[in-house]
Amino acid sequence: MTKKVLVTEKLAEAGLSMLRDRGIEADVRLKMPPEELVAAIPAYDGLIVRSATKVTREVIEAGGRLRVIGRAGVGVDNVDVEAATERGVIVCNAPTSNIVSAAEHTMALMLACARNVAQANAVVHAHEWERGRFTGVELYEKTLAIFGLGRVGGLVAERARAFGMRLVGYDPYCSPERAEQLGVALFDDVDAVVPLADFITVHLPKTKETIGMFGPDQYARMKDGVVLVNTARGGIFEEKSLADFLAAGKIGAVGIDVFEAEPCRESPLHEFDNAVLTPHLGASTREAQERAGVQIAEYVAAGLEGSIVPTALNMAPVPPEVMDAVGPYVPACQMMGSMLAQIHGEIPQFLKLCAGGELAGADPSILVAGTLKGLLSYKNTATVTPVNANAVAKRHGIKVETASAPDAGGYASRVSIVADGTEVACTLAGESQAARLVSLLGYKLDIAPAGQSLVFEYVDAPGRIGVIGTILGEEGINITTMQISASPEDGRALAYVNVEGEVTDAVLAKLRAGLSDLKSLWHVRL
Repeated sequence: MTKKVLVTEKLAEAGLSMLRDRGIEADVRLKMPPEELVAAIPAYDGLIVRSATKVTREVIEAGGRLRVIGRAGVGVDNVDVEAATERGVIVCNAPTSNIVSAAEHTMALMLACARNVAQANAVVHAHEWERGRFTGVELYEKTLAIFGLGRVGGLVAERARAFGMRLVGYDPYCSPERAEQLGVALFDDVDAVVPLADFITVHLPKTKETIGMFGPDQYARMKDGVVLVNTARGGIFEEKSLADFLAAGKIGAVGIDVFEAEPCRESPLHEFDNAVLTPHLGASTREAQERAGVQIAEYVAAGLEGSIVPTALNMAPVPPEVMDAVGPYVPACQMMGSMLAQIHGEIPQFLKLCAGGELAGADPSILVAGTLKGLLSYKNTATVTPVNANAVAKRHGIKVETASAPDAGGYASRVSIVADGTEVACTLAGESQAARLVSLLGYKLDIAPAGQSLVFEYVDAPGRIGVIGTILGEEGINITTMQISASPEDGRALAYVNVEGEVTDAVLAKLRAGLSDLKSLWHVRL
């Protein structure tokens, strides 16, 4: 069945094209009322929004097919992440798409405040010419306090340093090494930083700790004439008291791009000429919109395909080095899970995954999720995502164990899976990193499984392959590739045969009747 994604806000055409190129149907339906979204979402596997669409618990619970929610931007305040997690729905964002734009807008607001750009512009547009009122200040050799030294804060530090500014900062999660690299003198106390700054900019998430982080007490400790800038989240600067300190002249100017309630049509800041206010433009550049659309489309497609979603917010983050190592094995594990479901026939009670060679030591949780997805999704037993893999395994009574081994059996890396004694292992080969079976039921192999295969286990004797070829030929079924592996210890052999054509129950019955000493025959579809 074709996967379908609902896009409820404007997305770059390149992002929509990426979805469609990967065989995903993308429906764009803008400005949907909440009740219309609830009614429509049951038909979709994925949802892409920006900041205006409210993805509530009601929406998520109505989305029976929903597997991924993508936010084309950074914050996910408009998504009920808890409800999504409960239902195994991945919530992801595009956190790096607009960081350059946000950093540049921060500098734009800082310069506009320092040089009275907005006020002077208004005077000239009014056909007047005044210069004395608009004498500004330089950024050079001024002290900038940066609160939050993550991606955007770090870019602001780099740009402010180019202006010759002295940098101080506060971020409890920033290492001293990163602060030193950015040229920021790091403090561990907000109140110690505030009195030092000529300019203050915040780049913090919206949390209980950051909302109202700056209020009357902090404003009173600031330098006279300080300039405040916020392109992060509304409410970090408490607005009412901010207006009071602007009126008193304690604060020289503010540049605000984000507000507690948006659209913001009523604010005590509106009456001040030295308050430069913009309507949440931090990410509003052509480049950022393009990046956000492409990135979120890529991540949503990955989630629908069962691959790693590196920006998933409701699962353990996957570091880039781990993703590089284990990511290519996720589709292979899904394939092996599906194969185990068809060969084993029942939901196993015990599943063990072992990562070997170069994979040894890497976090295998995403590989387990891929295996469970293939194992349980084959007969629509359950829908598995990395978000709910552990919960699904527990609900079905599957005990999962993982291990690692430095030896990969002669390969650079490989993954082996055992489900109640039924074993399969694979490695990746070639530039395309295609999966190749290297072991099945204890038999050594080296074959790339096709979409349809026949697996024979029989007592090894001359003529067996001839019989298989004759029967399949008579039925118009073509053998594309095949490999045989013998087990001299017990006199058995296994033939893995990739085929093209319709393999009916009648064909399977004819094969069973024609092969003496046939132990097992499986028709595997991948």
